Amino acid sequence: MVKVHIDKVVENMYMLRLDDDEVKYFEALWSIPEGITYNSYILLTDEGAILFDSWKHTYSELFLETLRKVVDLKDIKYIIIHHMEQDHSGSIPKILEVVNDNITVVGHPIVRDLISSFYRVKFSFKAVKDLEGMVVGGKKLRFIYIPWLHWPDTIATYIEDLKALLSCDAFGGYGIPSMPYDDDPQVVERYLPFVRKYVATVVGHYREHIVKNIEKITGLNLEIKMIAPAHGLVWRNNPKIIVDYYYKLGLAEPDMKKIVVVYSSMYGLMEKSIEVIIDELTKKNLNVKVFTFTDKNQAAISDIIGDSIDAYAIILGASTYENELFPQIEYVIKMLVNKVNAEKFVAVVNTFGWGKVSGDYIKSLFDGSRFKIVEVVNIRGTPENKDIEKLRLVVQKLL
Repeated sequence: MVKVHIDKVVENMYMLRLDDDEVKYFEALWSIPEGITYNSYILLTDEGAILFDSWKHTYSELFLETLRKVVDLKDIKYIIIHHMEQDHSGSIPKILEVVNDNITVVGHPIVRDLISSFYRVKFSFKAVKDLEGMVVGGKKLRFIYIPWLHWPDTIATYIEDLKALLSCDAFGGYGIPSMPYDDDPQVVERYLPFVRKYVATVVGHYREHIVKNIEKITGLNLEIKMIAPAHGLVWRNNPKIIVDYYYKLGLAEPDMKKIVVVYSSMYGLMEKSIEVIIDELTKKNLNVKVFTFTDKNQAAISDIIGDSIDAYAIILGASTYENELFPQIEYVIKMLVNKVNAEKFVAVVNTFGWGKVSGDYIKSLFDGSRFKIVEVVNIRGTPENKDIEKLRLVVQKLL
């Protein structure tokens, strides 16, 4: 059941947070049993209120009900749209339906056409340029383009008086933290793996833009005491933690002790080969993350991608299926190339009965990527002693 929170972040600024534990697949693609929050913010000024983003359209009536507890809708003068994806803009048509004549929508120039095509509503619009400023009721706002985090329209707002950066998807994460702020180190520790998963799955394809945009913001020499994203924790205690973490993920900086193992096994033969590999890795005291596709378990692709972005190496166990690569493993490879695409070492084990998959074909799936294919090993059925030796050598080669 969804929960709603209204919290006074600082004087005259409120966060409206919805905890969505009903969504099962973010973007209808990524499994997130941990749920997600939608964070909207409202700034009250002497000249009227400024609304920053909204909630998913599913909750638009609830959003208006919550908004009314903080402000009279007729007092809202501006809606700042940081990013037009519908988990942030979905409730805006409902607001415009109620108070259209009184509100100006503010955003990247692209936003005008996106609103029109998404929602077919009439609205007053102000396009802002990169680094353009705006003063409302004595509050100084500065808009910063942060493109491809993760759409071309994405902007952030710096509120000078509050020294706050409202960053939309940037610096956000999956999960429903037990508190709204980063005040408790244990809450932060539990939350960061969901940030990693979010970055890899949602922003991963545009990963280099994380680095570019963080360097851009840093270069502006703004005094930022708080970062307020549209998902997850608000960082008011130590915003440097999330900035540094995002930067590392943007670089896909590897944890040298972390190895991801993903395999398919229809009837257990692949498991015998993978057991050899895991045994060898365990002897070296490595942190091994194992994901399986079997008759009893189907791993979440979102978790595989989330754990791969900071792994040192990836080992794939791919059964042969109808003389081709096992479909889920082929899809995992496609998503790794699309979402992670970093200089990580990869080894592939292919087990087969009457027809193996060629090493050249497996390698071709990584063509054009930054992954480094160390070895492709083909094993027919249950591994023999010579195969076991090959598998152990693959681990040595990988490390």
